[in-house]
Amino acid sequence: MELGLAGKVALVAGASRGLGRAVAEALAAEHVNLVLCARSSDDLTAAESAIQQNSGVEILARPTDVTKETEVGALVDAALERFGRVDILVANAGGPPSTRFVDTEVEDWRQGLELNLFSTILLSRAVVPSMKSHGWGRVVVIASVSAKQPIEGLVISNTARLGVVGLAKSMASELAPDGILVNVVCPGFTRTERLEELASQMAKRGETEPEDIYRKWTSAIPMGRLGEPEELAALVAFLASEKASYITGTCIQVDGGWVRGVF
Repeated sequence: MELGLAGKVALVAGASRGLGRAVAEALAAEHVNLVLCARSSDDLTAAESAIQQNSGVEILARPTDVTKETEVGALVDAALERFGRVDILVANAGGPPSTRFVDTEVEDWRQGLELNLFSTILLSRAVVPSMKSHGWGRVVVIASVSAKQPIEGLVISNTARLGVVGLAKSMASELAPDGILVNVVCPGFTRTERLEELASQMAKRGETEPEDIYRKWTSAIPMGRLGEPEELAALVAFLASEKASYITGTCIQVDGGWVRGVF
């Protein structure tokens, strides 16, 4: 399928590894020029080099803390100076640690909301003016299936991800007349370093082994396996494309059937 993305410019946050990197690779395969950011300079440089070698697209990579307004502003300014526009935003950030409500400190809440909700606000505020000036834009937010069905031991994520959905739904309504489409994708249990970290945290708290946590997760997935980052990235690339021209305000899970709800 021709997605009509060649020559577009996409800003992908959290692009050094995991889902963010998979999305960057999928967009590069569609000949999209990239603005990549992550907090780790070394990992970001490695991702930039690999994607550049495999795709040949033009890439601007800049270490950025997406919870800091000044850093996000500097990133988008650099992108506009380099490319003249940002057509696609993929708002993505690492998840908060595994905690239960009674064990979660106020500062943990604050950091989690800044990372998973406020970063999306900052990135969107920075790129939407450029999209409006060109009458075209795509905002795709990577959240979690916890926005559809809370996950035990992830109270901060369960809370923040629902805030992201509310934000995206509001933006979708407001920005549709400007040609800007806003959607949320909700990865399920996907084979990334983040999932490895969660399994280790939960195993330690439950005095068991990470393999037991993986078995518990996969036993609840009708497809009987974890997802792969490339499977989530394929949906993001589609939602960023011309082919998704009548899709906005959606919240779509990629989870092998884990979510049982009908909405």
